[in-house]
Amino acid sequence: MKILILGAGKMGSFFCDLLSFRHEVAILDTDPQRLRFTFNVCRFSKPEEAETFDPDMVINAATVKYTIQAFEAILPYIRPTAILSDIASVKTGLPEFYAKAGHPFVSTHPMFGPTFASLSNLRNENAVIIKEGDHLGRVFFKDLYNELKLHVEEYTFEEHDETIAYSLSIPFASTFVFAGIMKHQDAPGTTFKRHFDIARGLMGEDDYLLSEIMFNPNTPRQLEKIRAQLAELQTIVENHDSDAMNAYLARLRENIK
Repeated sequence: MKILILGAGKMGSFFCDLLSFRHEVAILDTDPQRLRFTFNVCRFSKPEEAETFDPDMVINAATVKYTIQAFEAILPYIRPTAILSDIASVKTGLPEFYAKAGHPFVSTHPMFGPTFASLSNLRNENAVIIKEGDHLGRVFFKDLYNELKLHVEEYTFEEHDETIAYSLSIPFASTFVFAGIMKHQDAPGTTFKRHFDIARGLMGEDDYLLSEIMFNPNTPRQLEKIRAQLAELQTIVENHDSDAMNAYLARLRENIK
């Protein structure tokens, strides 16, 4: 298969390395400097250069802010049968874009962002494949993710957004709160240092990505759950209620089994 990858960032380079020994791969990035460390692929810095490559599939690994823009830039230079594919963690606007694009498409979410995951060992990581879309495209990514030993779930676009509100919005919001009240520690404990490393990694992410995840329509409901938990904990602490604390901790341990 001839595959064109849009974006030579960490995930674009990852897919480039992963696919280039089994498929004919090209990678496009408007910044030629980012193409220096790609190999065994065709390298393009302008969308029109990809026209002669004539890809069967386009994998869009551009940052979330530019996902649709990157698609729109390449559409005039690919045939209508080429499968459009995104790996975006935020699907806002993509169902509407695909409906108008006139191309077969497949949408997935490899849930192992380069900030925390080890891209050389993904055995304990997860991926989502969106049920809507091209059958052959979904089979392609299911085989690919299974080869990486990922746990794969299939969701609709709506189910994906609900899942992301739970699995990303809650830890993101909790980390924001931690970072918001953080002060310098001369002798931090192990737990503090681990939370600090998570916070520092998360705050290194793109502002647009963080904002779009938090702006998920399902996020406010999750934030309300956090607020309710904090209110319950505050009441227990203020009352020095040992019985209530024991019951509270028992419930938490049950939740994380």
